[in-house]
Amino acid sequence: MGSAGKVVELNAGTKIPLVGLGTAAINQNPEEIKTAVATALEVGYRHFDTASLYRSECALGDALKEACLKGLVAREEFFVTTKLWSEDLDDPVSALRTSLKNLKLEYVDLYLIHWPLRLRKGSSFPIPKEEDFLPLDLESAWKGMEQCVHLGLTKAIGVSNFSCKKIGDLLSHAKISPAVNQVEMHPLWQQKKLRDYCSKVNIHVSAWSPLGGAPNAQGSNGVMDNPVIKEIAEKHGKTTAQVILRWGLEQGISVLPKSYNKGRIAQNFQVFDWSLTAEDHSKISRLEQKKANRGEEVVNSTTSPYKSVEELWDGEI
Repeated sequence: MGSAGKVVELNAGTKIPLVGLGTAAINQNPEEIKTAVATALEVGYRHFDTASLYRSECALGDALKEACLKGLVAREEFFVTTKLWSEDLDDPVSALRTSLKNLKLEYVDLYLIHWPLRLRKGSSFPIPKEEDFLPLDLESAWKGMEQCVHLGLTKAIGVSNFSCKKIGDLLSHAKISPAVNQVEMHPLWQQKKLRDYCSKVNIHVSAWSPLGGAPNAQGSNGVMDNPVIKEIAEKHGKTTAQVILRWGLEQGISVLPKSYNKGRIAQNFQVFDWSLTAEDHSKISRLEQKKANRGEEVVNSTTSPYKSVEELWDGEI
């Protein structure tokens, strides 16, 4: 399959590769990240997902710079996504400049608000304390994101972990529409309502943790261990991960699997020259749904803007 089938055009006009390498993990080794990125480039990946929170920007930047210096890839041939952490909502421009310095890039292709949440500098992670929460003003934060576009620091802007309602609220005042909503999505959390809504308002959906795990201890192996998916994989002679990622692509989304294993990095990219059947889709559509990352750590009854998990997701859980 040519490159045309491996990218989709965003509402900002830029093209996002449909399979990217995620770089969120616990206790990361910079050399491991650099090796994984080099492997991914060799395999054919051209999309790399990071965030200031992940602490992987520097290693990713080193790997991409080295590949460019070797003539293996040119800047315009790869797509980098990074994210604005909740401590930096007051000044997205400065935060992005810091990320660009870490990445050794003049611009990123996509910059996302990581969570609809505002925290004080130096907040506890992953569970903020009551005093860590600050009043949330997404309208002001989005103006800062739009300024990043005007300054040429990013080609497109978007959000992550936003519900339909939160996107609708954002669209009511946004001068630049979000290009992407990056969310948890996999066969056990299919997000059909959100996908349908985003399609209606021309926002691309991208899946973090598309294999069902999470970048921290909240994830599970429920998706990879699911007997229905294992059966489908065996029928096609594919890995379970390949079936899960192919399912995502056939929903019209992009997927960001994370692996530092050379063999799995290659396998996860081999999802473009085959398809699932209607029967496969029917079986997957009937799987019981359960969100892995519910966001309970950012909910409290006093200082958080969200007093319950249902409020955080606006009932979409």
